[in-house]
Amino acid sequence: LRPIGFPYNCLSRFMSIAAVNTRRNRETCGLLLGRDLGDRFVVTTLLIPKQHSTSDTCTMDEEELVLTFTEQRSLITLGWIHTHPTQSCFMSSVDLHTHSAFQKMLPESFAVVCAPKSTPNFGIFRLTDPVGLHTILRCEAKEAFHPHPDVAIYTDVDRNHVHLAHDLPLEIVDLR
Repeated sequence: LRPIGFPYNCLSRFMSIAAVNTRRNRETCGLLLGRDLGDRFVVTTLLIPKQHSTSDTCTMDEEELVLTFTEQRSLITLGWIHTHPTQSCFMSSVDLHTHSAFQKMLPESFAVVCAPKSTPNFGIFRLTDPVGLHTILRCEAKEAFHPHPDVAIYTDVDRNHVHLAHDLPLEIVDLR
């Protein structure tokens, strides 16, 4: 996997944006966009799409606005970020299915879960490959939240894969 530079301040800035929803026990989601620099990727933009949410789900609305934004700026989606307002840092079954689409398109993609009422208050994850990715892609369960086989489906990202950097600039765009 090629390494990804991830601006450290993205975490606190996203949590500030999500604070209103967090107080209301609603999730918030965002996309982590950036550039392919050949030997590595770098996250340059936190995009907050139009969305609707509950205490344990968050869904993007008007995805065509996101596509237009990324195409106009020649950005690629490197990952996504969302909150668990009252839960801990983990990947729910819904999160696993959401992330499988990202990781299928770009093996380096990653997911960030922010859990402000938990310690640790964030985690950076990816599906194991091939076991986790194939398990989720083959899953046919219809319920939103459902169990998966007892195998290593996801893992913390390796620090050589996604490294938090204090010196990377970050643009924040809120489409809500």
